[in-house]
Amino acid sequence: MKQLTRLFIITSFVIASMNYTNAQSKVAHIDVQKLISEMPEVIAAQKELEKLEKTYTSDIENTYKEFQTKAQTYAADAANQTEITNQARSKELEAMQQNIQQFRETAAQDLQKKQVDMMRPLYEKARTAIEKVAEAQGFDYVLDATPGGSVIMAKGKDLLADVKKDLGF
Repeated sequence: MKQLTRLFIITSFVIASMNYTNAQSKVAHIDVQKLISEMPEVIAAQKELEKLEKTYTSDIENTYKEFQTKAQTYAADAANQTEITNQARSKELEAMQQNIQQFRETAAQDLQKKQVDMMRPLYEKARTAIEKVAEAQGFDYVLDATPGGSVIMAKGKDLLADVKKDLGF
């Protein structure tokens, strides 16, 4: 009887520890920004984006220099011209300024779109690799260690339904 009680207690502890082990989730973390910033494809994409940005900047600067030269020429020659010519030149300079501003905005939008188009697949590649490694190593959750990061992978139990039930909705 004493041995039966002892066997029962040992069995209870083994079952309890198995349940406890199964209930624990394995959690890992990774600094996603650091990973992405060190990816060779990301470094190459950033260089390409910097080159494009320099091209846009150069074009804008050249156009602005042309505008300044024309404005100075028109200002120096304004006394020798008719009022109608000066008004036409003024409108021409305003149109040039508007074109420069519009080109700046278009260049910024194009640069931003190109960055999104180039980086999205690289972010997805990093995420897929993180999930693959985490799953291979048996992790249920992977947290982004970047300041302000989030959960990258969650395969553990989601408590939302249980908490809603407890709250009565």
